[in-house]
Amino acid sequence: MEKILDIIDLIAYDKGLDNGVVLEIVKNGLIKIAQEEINPLYHYIVEPDVKERILKLFYRKKVCADDVKLTEEDLATSIPLSQAKEFGDVSVGDELDCELQLDEMSRGAINKLFLNLEYNLQRSIEDQILQGFRAQLGKIVNGQVVGVDERGNTFVEIDSIRALLPQKNRIKGESFKVGDTIRAVLKFVGINKNGLQVELSRTTPKFLEELLALEVPEIKDNEVMIFKSARIPGDRAKVAVYSNNPRIDPIGCCVGVKGVRINAVSKELANENIDCVEYHSTLEIFIAKALTPAQILSVKIQEQNIEQSERENMEGEKEKNERKKAIVLIKSDQKSKAIGKGGVNIRLASMLCDCDIELCEIDTPNTGDSKADSNTTTPSENTAQKSGLDALSSLFKN
Repeated sequence: MEKILDIIDLIAYDKGLDNGVVLEIVKNGLIKIAQEEINPLYHYIVEPDVKERILKLFYRKKVCADDVKLTEEDLATSIPLSQAKEFGDVSVGDELDCELQLDEMSRGAINKLFLNLEYNLQRSIEDQILQGFRAQLGKIVNGQVVGVDERGNTFVEIDSIRALLPQKNRIKGESFKVGDTIRAVLKFVGINKNGLQVELSRTTPKFLEELLALEVPEIKDNEVMIFKSARIPGDRAKVAVYSNNPRIDPIGCCVGVKGVRINAVSKELANENIDCVEYHSTLEIFIAKALTPAQILSVKIQEQNIEQSERENMEGEKEKNERKKAIVLIKSDQKSKAIGKGGVNIRLASMLCDCDIELCEIDTPNTGDSKADSNTTTPSENTAQKSGLDALSSLFKN
């Protein structure tokens, strides 16, 4: 076992581990082998001799009075005073360390020690990699495609670790081939019987937010904050942003000059259309902004009529009732804009504001009659205008 500390240093360097971690593995391995080969009841201690660059193995016993009756198990951890004096000047209560010669261990014990060392080193490497990946959860990682199976699952190599990008986490219409370099957000990291499991995603809202943070310095510097984002991957997305600095336009920062910043993010997301809206702490105003480009007359949050005690007894309905519902008043000619193609706009607004949205339209007055006087207002127009003004004023009422 001579120069074992030098060997430990070499192993630590080769495996990319801390010297102290490898040293503890070797110490624990020595103690385990000693328990199997010598006496499992002994209290073993391993101490490094830095000068000699070796490890020394001891078993520790406590000195007790001669008249104390010791059982067979007690003799493993205790020694009578008369016997302890043979090792030097000691007294009752002292601890005595007796050295064991490592060179006298059998060949089988040495083989067990190396197998134990190899196993625990691998576990330590996996744990270190696991902690490193866990620190990157929710962050963007770069990797090279090393394989694509028949189901469309893509295997990506990241720092010598093979990660999985499932087809469900891939933007619709995307395809990758071996050798491609891709970016994705780290979604899940874990260990199972097959080893380290790393899952990537390109469809989560977090991927959009992290891409924006890369393109927009104000987000990275916390001058502009992302409140929330919602996506229909590959189609359209909405991002709610705000700034506590009145001199900063959060939407302008995200869009960039001539849209250069938002276009760069859109290109990475397979040309996904991205709308930036300004977050507002008042839910009614936030919903109105989230439904852009439609012009909203008013928004009213519907109160829940079910009492809390009743909700607690209705577990199946509890989650549903906790979600707020917004009644949105809108002109009929704005309805298609609010809904969007295939209902995309209203779905994203609902996801962004975390509430159900119900549109209530007002008929648009007929302005196509050339014989009508432009300065004349019909009763139906008066009613519509009055309703619109009343509805608009409700935005600013508590």
